[in-house]
Amino acid sequence: MSVPIDVSDEVLSGEAVAIDVQPVGFLLRALGAAIDMIVGYAVFILWLFLRIWLLDAGVLDEATDRIATVAALVVSFVVLPITMEVALKGRSLGKLAVGGRIVRVDGGAAGFRHAFIRALLGVLEIYMTFGGLAVLTGAFNARSQRLGDLVAGTYSQRVRTPALPSHAPALPPALTGWAQVADVARMPDRLARRISQFLVSAPRMLPDARARVALDLLTEATPFVSPVPPVPPEQVLMGITVLRRERERRALENADRRTERLTGRRIGV
Repeated sequence: MSVPIDVSDEVLSGEAVAIDVQPVGFLLRALGAAIDMIVGYAVFILWLFLRIWLLDAGVLDEATDRIATVAALVVSFVVLPITMEVALKGRSLGKLAVGGRIVRVDGGAAGFRHAFIRALLGVLEIYMTFGGLAVLTGAFNARSQRLGDLVAGTYSQRVRTPALPSHAPALPPALTGWAQVADVARMPDRLARRISQFLVSAPRMLPDARARVALDLLTEATPFVSPVPPVPPEQVLMGITVLRRERERRALENADRRTERLTGRRIGV
């Protein structure tokens, strides 16, 4: 029985290749938001200490003090978040700490308009409610989007990924020619992960169990592989994994170049 694949959250590159990108998890997103919230409050508290000194020195009177306090609120909770996201290309101190970056829902680079919308709504859902409204909103959607993200059409994409394992499989020499014409693009991600996990654990398995699992996985993968090479099942699984890894690497490189072009174009405007 085949498992239906949810492609509603897929991001497509300019070559119409689905890119396996992941949003930052809810807990990490909350941690990053807490760090940014602390930074905003710290800047405003710094102003309060400076305000006392300015009042004692006679630089501020009652009228200018009110104006300066409002300006400090705007700078701390609106201007600062916008400036950091635009200057750091979708990042902030909190997002740098948790390995995230704000992007559009289509995977493109977020710009000033997105940062402006997120910062304005952030005053309500983060600073005025101490993050309570953002937590309630983010807990009930798959990408942990807060209200500002939903309105701006953005989400926090995970950009810090673990290093590739040293035991990554290599393409068997017998499959060199097959790799030039093979098509494994329709392989479901869940099945591909199971195949990768099998290849990692295969050296520790008993020979009979290893051969049986390899055959079962190949039988399940056959409808998504064209053509199927006439080699042992485990070698086919290695070839599938290597091709998918190379395909995803090229797609991510193309997506990065596309994002850099879009970001550079926005900055140059």
